[in-house]
Amino acid sequence: MRYRRLGRTGFQVSEIGFGAWGIGGSFWIGAQDAESLAALHAAIDAGVNFIDTALVYGDGHSETLVGQVVRARSERIYVASKVPPLNGHWPALPDDRVPDAFPPSHIIKSTEKSLRSLKLDCLDLQQLHVWRDEWLRDESWLQALLKLKADGKIRAIGVSINDHEPESALKLVRSELIDAVQVIYNIFDQSPAQALFPACRQHDVGVLARCPFDEGGLTGTITPETTFPVSDWRNDYFKGDRKAQVAEHVASLMGLLGPEAHTLPELALRFCLAHSAVSTVLPGMRTQAHVRANVAVSDGRRLSDTLLASLECHAWQRNFYD
Repeated sequence: MRYRRLGRTGFQVSEIGFGAWGIGGSFWIGAQDAESLAALHAAIDAGVNFIDTALVYGDGHSETLVGQVVRARSERIYVASKVPPLNGHWPALPDDRVPDAFPPSHIIKSTEKSLRSLKLDCLDLQQLHVWRDEWLRDESWLQALLKLKADGKIRAIGVSINDHEPESALKLVRSELIDAVQVIYNIFDQSPAQALFPACRQHDVGVLARCPFDEGGLTGTITPETTFPVSDWRNDYFKGDRKAQVAEHVASLMGLLGPEAHTLPELALRFCLAHSAVSTVLPGMRTQAHVRANVAVSDGRRLSDTLLASLECHAWQRNFYD
């Protein structure tokens, strides 16, 4: 496993982190606690030292599993979580205000609830689960996070940027008020590389790259006939003819597989790691098989400039909110 610096925090985090949404038991249906715990242990055995969870993932269930494993290990494991917006808006809407989404009391209560679920004294990184740059005019959210930091309950501050809206946090990054951002970045959505990543490099803000597999689209397993369990959120993500669209776009990528990346998931992860602004990539890992495949990509090899140039042509602009 290779390690990278998480911006100004100075944390040396594994290139491949553990995305813990899928093990929460809600939204993603089918996770089994025993296998989730085994996957977490396998990841740490392989050198993963960064785990990203959230209070909303199974109403604390993901945090409970993460905490159980972290407390049982002797290695230094960095744990990140997130404060859900009080108004329940994902993504944050243009008219949302700080008192609607992140009043100080809510930030503090949510963080303390996460710590109880984890049974840990301190979070290494606490993030607001959505963001709008308009909120910079009301820094009450920041004062709450700084109080938690002063009280020794969190070590660093970040935000999870609205889906597919990387430029909605540019002013925040340039303000240097936070330590890290989490953003969707993958072969289909390459937009963070345009303005967000250069700003993060300039202002020493760490980058957590989420959704490297486009919620499964870049695993090569989605076909027009694919079905998901009832209540699984992917029924909405891949609604209408989106499964057929995904399959069509994936088919055009298959010709790029070869010596540099043997499988589509490997190509997807190596694409994310190719950008120097990325501190860690967060694939969801619900099984030990997922862990083995994902951590193997952290071997120091980088995609060639020729292949990266070819991948630029596969960016795909989509409207996810229609």
